[in-house]
Amino acid sequence: METSLRYGGDSKSLRIHAKEKLRIDTNTFFQLRGELDTRIGQPSTLSALIRHFYPNLSATLGVGVRYDKHDKLRYTVLAKKTFPVTMDGLVNFKIKGGCDVDKDFKERKSKGGAEFSWSVFNFQKDQDVRLRLGYEIFEQVPYLQIRENNWTFNADYKGRWNVRYDL
Repeated sequence: METSLRYGGDSKSLRIHAKEKLRIDTNTFFQLRGELDTRIGQPSTLSALIRHFYPNLSATLGVGVRYDKHDKLRYTVLAKKTFPVTMDGLVNFKIKGGCDVDKDFKERKSKGGAEFSWSVFNFQKDQDVRLRLGYEIFEQVPYLQIRENNWTFNADYKGRWNVRYDL
C-alpha cells in the first residue's frame, strides 16, 4: 500500500492518503484510493478504478467510480499517453485527460493536460529529482511539479499549491 501525507493551501488541513493496486492480469489492475481529512476526521474522497496499461502504446486507460464529500458519487474515465523525448527515457512528453459524470449522467467535469517531465537520477548522492512543466487545457492554467525522493511540491499559475510526503 502506498501512503502519503498531503497539505494544500486551499484546504488548510493535513490529509492522509492511501492507494492500493491489486493486479488482475499482466497489464490490468484494480486500484483503490482513499483520503482522510484530519480537520474533520472523515474521508474526503474514496475511489475504485480498473486500469489497463497498453505497453506497445505507452498508454493507460482507467474506468471507475469516485465518491467525495462535495460531489458525492461520480463515474470516472481517465487516460494518458507518454511519448519519450530522449532515447534514455529521462525526458518525456505526456498527454492526459479525464472526465467525471454524476450518477445521473447530467453534470460533466472534464480535465486534460500536456506536460514535459525530466527525471534526474542521482542528482546528488541518493537524491533523485523530477521536474514537470505542464498546461491544464480546460482551466487554461500552466503548472509545475518538483519531486525530490519522497517530497513533492505542486503549484499552478492561479496560486494553488500543495505539498506531499510519501511514507
